[in-house]
Amino acid sequence: MRFLYVAPRYHTNQMDIMKGLIEHGHEVCFISHYAAIIEDYSYVTPIVLGYSRLYRLLDYLYVHVIHRKNPEAIVFKIQHGFPPMRRLKKLICDFKPDVVILRERSVYSMAAYLVCRRKGYPCILYNQNPLWSEPAKKDLAHRIVAGLSPKLRMTPVMGIRKQGTSIKENDYFVPFVMEPRRAPEERTYFEDDTVHILCIGKYEPRKHHLMLLQVVEELMQNQKSAAASPVATDGEVHSCDMHRIHLTLIGEATMPFQKENCEQVRQYVSGHHLEDMVTIKTNVPRREMEAEYLAADVYVIPSTREMASVSQLEAMSYSLPVICSDLNGTASYVEDAVTGYQFKDCDRDDLKRKLAMMLSDRERMKEMGAEGYRALIEKYNYENYYRTIMQMRDKLIQ
Repeated sequence: MRFLYVAPRYHTNQMDIMKGLIEHGHEVCFISHYAAIIEDYSYVTPIVLGYSRLYRLLDYLYVHVIHRKNPEAIVFKIQHGFPPMRRLKKLICDFKPDVVILRERSVYSMAAYLVCRRKGYPCILYNQNPLWSEPAKKDLAHRIVAGLSPKLRMTPVMGIRKQGTSIKENDYFVPFVMEPRRAPEERTYFEDDTVHILCIGKYEPRKHHLMLLQVVEELMQNQKSAAASPVATDGEVHSCDMHRIHLTLIGEATMPFQKENCEQVRQYVSGHHLEDMVTIKTNVPRREMEAEYLAADVYVIPSTREMASVSQLEAMSYSLPVICSDLNGTASYVEDAVTGYQFKDCDRDDLKRKLAMMLSDRERMKEMGAEGYRALIEKYNYENYYRTIMQMRDKLIQ
């Protein structure tokens, strides 16, 4: 079959999906708005179509003139940018897709949907809004957007079942796909008798690198106090303090504001004399990431406003236990106290408690890593993804 994807960029969370489709004999065309600096084209090379000339002019005025002091203005084009229509139409019609997956209810996706609808190509909307959601808004603007978007939606975010939320008839939960990388019995843990903590995320304030640094620093200080007096008097968990800790931070620092945030992290490390227990890395190529996961013993995602991170699945594929925020869109991938822990979003003290609980029992850490590896094989595989996509396509055709 021929699968067409239209999305802002070819994200790493698509990698194993593309691999599965190609290895099962399908043909894939991936059209992206732009290309990021760190991408892996091992299986699919996207067509970077870009934006129309008119929009490029509008975007320049918006980013460099009207909102020149706002570093987040660059993301405006993801929702509002429009494509060169002739080239987009030609690419779609030449490919003749059997199923089309459009990312977000954006102007770009609406343009692609109009082309596909006229040709009768079945389209699925992919976004990261929760499956359990509130009723759709009925004002004119939302009705127009809904009419210009695919009727069936898939999301990798389960969301929270609570009063006022429900699963809509045409919404499907399709989690991220990740192939197993290294079984627990095939890897080693605690090299040099040290617990190695790994954190991966772009150097941005919301990723909370500084918060994690503070937590690790306090745990190290607890180690010193525990060595002098091993009896805890403040209610904290101190059994983990008898183990050495090392933190590795890896992230993208390509934009000016990312480089600025990374420098703040470096200054904190040097100012607090943490060079021996913290390693900071930037712009690490994907091909080198396997070594980083295999060198780690636990994976931590301290960030807030995380729509849907895939890195916890990647960590689970290497048999690592995971700690993430309870408001992370894909927090459901981490089963609390089974494959890792969830901490209260933006709560430094709770992150410290959960990390201390994790580090207090090395055998339990390895068991959690093994449970995560098993969960990955059972739930987050290509077969489940493909089966659900085919169910949605059949429904559209019927």
